[in-house]
Amino acid sequence: MFSTLSKKTLIRAALLQDAPVYVQFYITARCNLTCQQCNIIYANSDVRECTLEEIKRMADNFAQMGVAMVLLTGGEPFTRQDLPEIIREFESRGVHVRMQTNGLATDERIHQVVEAGGRDISISLDSLWPGNQDDINGGFARSWHDALRAIASFTRYLPRDGSFASLGCVLQRDNLGDVEDIIRFGTAASWFTSLVPIHITTFDRPMNFRTFDQTKRWRKDELPYVDALIERVRALRTAGFLLYDSDQYLDDIKRFAAEAPVTWRDKHGGVCDSPNLYFAVLPNGDFAPCCDHRLAGNTPCYGPKFPEIYRSRVFRDEVLKITKACPGCMYGSYPEMTISMRYLKAKFERMKLFLAAPPAKKWPVTYEQLLTLAESIRSEPRERITLPGHQRRMALDDSADQEVAGLV
Repeated sequence: MFSTLSKKTLIRAALLQDAPVYVQFYITARCNLTCQQCNIIYANSDVRECTLEEIKRMADNFAQMGVAMVLLTGGEPFTRQDLPEIIREFESRGVHVRMQTNGLATDERIHQVVEAGGRDISISLDSLWPGNQDDINGGFARSWHDALRAIASFTRYLPRDGSFASLGCVLQRDNLGDVEDIIRFGTAASWFTSLVPIHITTFDRPMNFRTFDQTKRWRKDELPYVDALIERVRALRTAGFLLYDSDQYLDDIKRFAAEAPVTWRDKHGGVCDSPNLYFAVLPNGDFAPCCDHRLAGNTPCYGPKFPEIYRSRVFRDEVLKITKACPGCMYGSYPEMTISMRYLKAKFERMKLFLAAPPAKKWPVTYEQLLTLAESIRSEPRERITLPGHQRRMALDDSADQEVAGLV
């Protein structure tokens, strides 16, 4: 799945922890959803989008720097009509492309991005209950069904070998009782699941993937339920279910929910690994330390001198001022990249997953089969961890009831 360039960067990073393994490129702030846990459409709405010509120059720079992979995210990447061309520019230079989407895309467009080289996909899925997912997505009816259709389309077009597919699940109060079902669903469909705890901030400190809704904070009496769920999903992974997350990352989810210090940065002086292992790119192409923070000035990643600037001591010191003051996040990719490169157990686990033989995929899977699978897992008489007194929309919407009924 990884090119020779990407593999060389991964190996160097594993040994020295100073290679640019991973870049998050927010190719747009536009999105067709307004999810409860995200304010990216507001946080990055003040900058324009890169042109394709600028992206070509950025891809040249990344190839020169040895960037292993770039995550194309947003907003929603599919809102850019030139998404296949963007993927092609990076892949043709040996930079591995991962794409993060909400799944609201047509079958034709999904086929186009896979043909362009998009073989590493993450689709957001937070619940197996359509109504609950639609509520989490901001009240967009049938967005759950659209996500399942996208999953089915990707299984039709992605090659069984040389591809990776995962479900991104945001752990929050509204879906605590749904997380285990998501993992079971993903495994049955040959998709991994990766958890990200909900991030919350205040209006005086706006950050891209952090909601302003203070009611989403975990109460002290709810933390034992979070801890119990984490142990449940850890047991699922041990039993062979396709959960991507490492042990240390799972333990830090508990700490983060309790608003306690996380540990994944401990082997780097309590500071994250930006920019030496990873960094972010704003929609206009400017460098950012991560998805939450920006530099005071503008440093375009497509500029002819960016590789030189990236390695300079002055630039590193400027980034360090920001990362040193940050209390730490739990956005899956950043912690897991540090954990994978600095902690021996996780390093071997990741090498086995990506550089050796991944689990066989039972593809393709149709939309109708996914509907039946979701209904089957929802209906299993298992004890689920739920918050006492917390209400969420469990009922299926009318259209979903009709579709499932028609399949039985």
